[in-house]
Amino acid sequence: MARGQPFSVRLQEETERLVEAEARRTRRSKSAVVEALTEEAARTRRFPGIAFRGDDARRRAWVIGSGLDVWELVQMLEDFGSPEALVANTQVSPQQLRLALAYRDAYPEEIDEAIAENRRPLAEVGVLYPFVAVAGD
Repeated sequence: MARGQPFSVRLQEETERLVEAEARRTRRSKSAVVEALTEEAARTRRFPGIAFRGDDARRRAWVIGSGLDVWELVQMLEDFGSPEALVANTQVSPQQLRLALAYRDAYPEEIDEAIAENRRPLAEVGVLYPFVAVAGD
């Protein structure tokens, strides 16, 4: 991903302390912390109803009120075959689904990657994580 032009910013003292603490906690630079926080804030403003969760290395967009990550809703739509079937057979609202699809359209690689990770064959998961027992084994 291309980097933008450098610029300087002055943070209020309390904000500076928060950024420094987050940089120490995550072992990242203050610039990386500010960039990540800015990106999340911009996305949540662009897509009201989307929030982020998960560990620092792999934050995930989710639809507030659904309990589901965006990629989960998109995968459910693929599995159900149509928006109508998904809405009729789950507690997902049409608005939540539209929001998830709008986010997916803006960030398709992020969502496609998460779906592909979830659909990994069990044999491959077993090789990567031999200590994990698969249900039914």
